[in-house]
Amino acid sequence: MKKSIIILASLLAGVAVLSAHDMFLKLTSFYLAPNSKATVALYNGTFDKSENVISRDRMLDVSIVGPGSERAQQDTSQWRDFGTTTLLDIQTGGPGTYVIGVSTKARIIELSGKEFTDYLVHDGVLDMLEIRKKNGISGDTARELYSKHVKAVVQVGDARSDAYKVKLGYPIEIVPLQNPYALKVGELVYSSYAGFHGHDDKGEHVNAIETRTDANGIAKLKIEKAGQWFVRLIHMEEIAGKENHNYESNWATLTFEIK
Repeated sequence: MKKSIIILASLLAGVAVLSAHDMFLKLTSFYLAPNSKATVALYNGTFDKSENVISRDRMLDVSIVGPGSERAQQDTSQWRDFGTTTLLDIQTGGPGTYVIGVSTKARIIELSGKEFTDYLVHDGVLDMLEIRKKNGISGDTARELYSKHVKAVVQVGDARSDAYKVKLGYPIEIVPLQNPYALKVGELVYSSYAGFHGHDDKGEHVNAIETRTDANGIAKLKIEKAGQWFVRLIHMEEIAGKENHNYESNWATLTFEIK
């Protein structure tokens, strides 16, 4: 049975606490000058802190799509490590909207029943949590095959283009239906899911708004504040008949900035 959780979150002043499962593409500013150098950071952990670098052999695809929707696949040797963060230096071309994408190979992780339950609760995969409870297997060990597929939409110069809606062909990916850089505070953004992300007094993440997508996989949320935003999606499926794992999940994020 296929289950997924989708969350839309605003990150103002870079404040966020998420599980160490998440991966994001980050820039100091998502607004870049034409024909200039910039550095893209790959965070594996939270939006604020990367827990570890990503080895190059895990990267199945690294792509940059420019304003003409041309796709340039990047050699993984172009990445460099800085502490626990993996960095990619890029050179922008002419003005337009760009997309940067990274897709990783699948890995297997084994968790005890309690660890898997805590993980499902923390990351909001509540449908799968309920299935395990209903089937009486909450205490059973879980072996999960997971992979991550992340994208960032950046704006170079003033002219906007349609690269934001290019599909990179990842197992799962988030594709905006509107150019984020054509939006202003107070307008609606359409995506493949919605749910505002906030924190309680203890710093734990909570969802002020959480909705289901419609039959076409579309939802909308009002952009109420300026700042850096991310969209986060987890698709999890229970698998039968596999020798090495009994769950499969694909994780996706999309990052952008609203002035």
